[in-house]
Amino acid sequence: MEARGKYLLVHFDDGTTLESHMLMSGSWHLYRVGERWPRSPRSARVVITTDEGWQAVCFAAQKIRLVRSDRVVAHLGPDLTGPDPDLDAAVARFARHATAETPLAVALLDQRICCGVGNVYKSETLWACRLDPSTPVAETDDVRRRELVDTAHRLLRANLGGGERRTVAGGLAVYGRAGEPCRRCDGVIERTHHGEHARSTYWCPACQSSPGRTSPDS
Repeated sequence: MEARGKYLLVHFDDGTTLESHMLMSGSWHLYRVGERWPRSPRSARVVITTDEGWQAVCFAAQKIRLVRSDRVVAHLGPDLTGPDPDLDAAVARFARHATAETPLAVALLDQRICCGVGNVYKSETLWACRLDPSTPVAETDDVRRRELVDTAHRLLRANLGGGERRTVAGGLAVYGRAGEPCRRCDGVIERTHHGEHARSTYWCPACQSSPGRTSPDS
């Protein structure tokens, strides 16, 4: 099994790979054959049984597909959780996979542009870069796009290994802090939603702006 950004990949000896994306509800579990599962078998999307008596069970994953191993990651952008991702390639993929109107909050979650960014680090990255999450991609140039993926990479790498997530002194800058004061400008943090699945985004309207609008404290 291999992790690639938000994807979990299971490689088989016949040259195929099971590609799974957990989104917000999916998870993999490992059991001995015959061991009782704590979740309903109806929620199992995939069950893999080995000759050694183990079962790997994927529950409630939203995206599952079996593909040839040489094609499994062809559509994915650079993995920002890795030590040395190709940030220039990620920048180039904004123009290829996002429309001019796509909000930055949606583009950062598009695994075709870059892998590894979820709701938490989308919000934290946009705060660190002082960008309004609703900013259309067309309003940013390659310099700002590189700043975004470079910042996301730095924050993700700093939080590998589990434990409490921390992007600023005291914890997280904006995520999960709606109604609380911004750690940078004391503005009130808000929560909004973006994209087809209405994913949550936390941001500070007082100090995050679109490139064409100057924030009050800049």
